Amino acid sequence: MNEPRKATRRSRPKKATKVTRNAERKLFVLDTNVLMHDPTALFRFAEHDIYLPLATLEELDQHKKGLSEVARNVRQVSRELEAIIGEASHEIRDGYALTEPSGGMATGCLYFQTEAIASPLPPGLPLSQNDNAILSLVKALSEQFAPRPVILVSKDINLRIKARALGLLAQDYRNDKLLEDTDLLYSGIYELPPGFWETRAPDLKAWRADGFDWWQTKALTAADCYPNEFVVSADDPSFEARVVRFEDGAAVLKSVRDFRHEKNAVWGITARNREQNFALDLLMDPEVDLVTILGQAGTGKTLLTLAAGLAQTLDQKIYSEVIFTRATVPIGEDIGFLPGTEEEKMAPWMGALEDNLEVLAGNGEGGAWGRGASIELIRAKVKIKSINFMRGRTFVRKYLVLDEAQNLTAKQMRTLITRAGPGTKVICLGNLAQIDTPYLTEGSSGLTYLVERMKGWAHSGHVTLARGERSRLAEAAAERL
Repeated sequence: MNEPRKATRRSRPKKATKVTRNAERKLFVLDTNVLMHDPTALFRFAEHDIYLPLATLEELDQHKKGLSEVARNVRQVSRELEAIIGEASHEIRDGYALTEPSGGMATGCLYFQTEAIASPLPPGLPLSQNDNAILSLVKALSEQFAPRPVILVSKDINLRIKARALGLLAQDYRNDKLLEDTDLLYSGIYELPPGFWETRAPDLKAWRADGFDWWQTKALTAADCYPNEFVVSADDPSFEARVVRFEDGAAVLKSVRDFRHEKNAVWGITARNREQNFALDLLMDPEVDLVTILGQAGTGKTLLTLAAGLAQTLDQKIYSEVIFTRATVPIGEDIGFLPGTEEEKMAPWMGALEDNLEVLAGNGEGGAWGRGASIELIRAKVKIKSINFMRGRTFVRKYLVLDEAQNLTAKQMRTLITRAGPGTKVICLGNLAQIDTPYLTEGSSGLTYLVERMKGWAHSGHVTLARGERSRLAEAAAERL
């Protein structure tokens, strides 16, 4: 997402036209959580005007301290507001045009609440609460500027419900949502229609090289599928290929190695279904620098990823070590301070890692002694890092795994992916049905953002695991509960 061009102190913000009843331009009243979530929200409303209540500014001031993502966003909003106001000679009540500060992204105006504006609310909604003060303000503005639409924008569902109960216009902040419906999310698999090879691909070229089958056809173009997207056939269930590249408008496909066979086992692990086979194909390809894997609980995301990482670190020596990290968002109440080193503090969050390492170590030979040696060998090459200390780091020749990536924002995701140095492979795992971060949804998750933005890059791949393989109980629970 391109960052808006910031105004400098040398520029003099232009005076906005006075707030009018122009029904063509909407007036959006921003709640505090919108700016906390997206500090560039000031420039995301195109030609419409923005109104900042005093309650919003007061809450921003209360959250500006600290090292959290929210505090950093609040400080960025404060800097943006200062750049917009600058050294303007006109009064703040006249508002400010956003065209120049936003670099043309927004052509509306920004207005601040400069006087007490309120409209009576029903008993039981005290104006001492900031949310109710904002509702009273929106109601007063709606009456003052009718028929111009005055809309409250908030990430708080309850506040939007209260606004609608009072007959006010309210909506969620949707600019951060890359997709409104996650059913439209890129799956990484393209199914050929029936009769494709006979009727639509008369120019098909096929050959065998390097132990793989290859195909080339102009019937598949960049408009149909993406690089590293898997292609399956409705006519032949055994057909499994991956788009390698496009040449002269034609797609070049390569057959997928069968990791379901014992001879192609990865660290003792074999694929149990088609999607797992596709995942291992991406994970074991050193030319694919970024792999994203989605799937519900029990589909094998972590196990497959660790098996591929250990095989390429300990056996093939492609990477120097495996680095495992995850977003530390608790499901229930936080258990509080954890003593110890960075790895010891992260240990309670890494139960999934330990469980899978035991499975992988158990695939070795030599009985209990052999398994014990395998566990020590594996742990020497698997490092646990906290996501909080990633800024400024560069990882060279690492196999970097980001678990629970659905709980990251788009900004956090960008920060982590850009840590990759030469020879590093990044794998992002997650389940969009298990988002625990406040104000994040399936459409605005950093994992959704990453999948959609990187799907056309020649060195990235994605696959969605659809079938649970943990146990029949886990699969039944995921479907029925």
